[in-house]
Amino acid sequence: MHISSLPGKYGIGTFGREAFSFVDFLKKSGQTYWKVLPLNPTGFGNSPYQSCSAHALNPYFIDLDLLCNENLLDKNICDSFSWDLNFSKINYENLFQNRFAVLKIAFENFKKSHNANFEEFILKNYSWLENYSVFMAIKKHFGKISFQKWPLDLIFQEKSSLDEIKIKLKDDIDFFNFLQFKAYSQWESLKIYANSQNIKIIGDLPIYVGLDSADVWGAPKNFLLDKNLNPICVAGCPPDSFSEKGQLWGNPLYDWEYLKKNEYKWWIDRLKNAALLFDVFRIDHFRGFDSYYAIDSKETDASNGNWEKGPGIDFFNAVKEKLGSVSIIAEDLGFLTDSVMNLLEKTG
Repeated sequence: MHISSLPGKYGIGTFGREAFSFVDFLKKSGQTYWKVLPLNPTGFGNSPYQSCSAHALNPYFIDLDLLCNENLLDKNICDSFSWDLNFSKINYENLFQNRFAVLKIAFENFKKSHNANFEEFILKNYSWLENYSVFMAIKKHFGKISFQKWPLDLIFQEKSSLDEIKIKLKDDIDFFNFLQFKAYSQWESLKIYANSQNIKIIGDLPIYVGLDSADVWGAPKNFLLDKNLNPICVAGCPPDSFSEKGQLWGNPLYDWEYLKKNEYKWWIDRLKNAALLFDVFRIDHFRGFDSYYAIDSKETDASNGNWEKGPGIDFFNAVKEKLGSVSIIAEDLGFLTDSVMNLLEKTG
């Protein structure tokens, strides 16, 4: 049951009252787990599997009524916007036009008072939040275009240019920090409540990130990219009984050799954060850790690709060494070979 599918009078489900009611429903039903889809911001095709960040939460899930309770919004202002009230589906275009405008009003009100919790949140999450908020602010500044089309000095993060634009876009950077502060705070309250009712939350981690993401822009060495930061190969899966030409997902692939030399730091940080957000989490496309399908980025479908060796048990040993025992569920979709089954057994 994804957050987006909960009833929501402002166009989408949120971390608000209806989510708490759903926890109550689960408890009454004798359930002990609630599985959600990825909570990351949606990217291409409004998909959370093409997200602009592996760490950020979707600002659309911030509950407006809760912001009203904090006097950051007025209910009349929320109601003055034209929301699509077709409860059978989400109108992402409507949300895109209206949600950030409402949240900007909340932010302007938020700025009027000092908030120590906000400053603490920024410091605590600095390792990913700074990069994300700067990325989003620059992206907004250039009309939402892909970072590969930015000026070269910003694509390659030349220090003087980056310092200059950080000063210029400070208010927007703070706005994106604020959105994450509120999304994380509201999610934490919901998770605490769920746990108090003996409901554990199973999260969902896409194995890949979107190409146009803060992760790729901020640490391109983690990915198989050329000197212009374009992907050499992209992710997908080969032709099968479901798809005649396979599936061309287009996500950049990891440079597992580089990640190994770096003790899988990017992944360890990601899983550490996931362990705080969720009680258990499912890693989508688990078989990709054994071997993954690589398609030349010039290909127009997934017919011609190669299976490449993934990091295997070495990666999971590093996870266990750094994070101890974390509760992970492996997704069993895909072409499952003996070596995938062996990895499943070795990892437990």
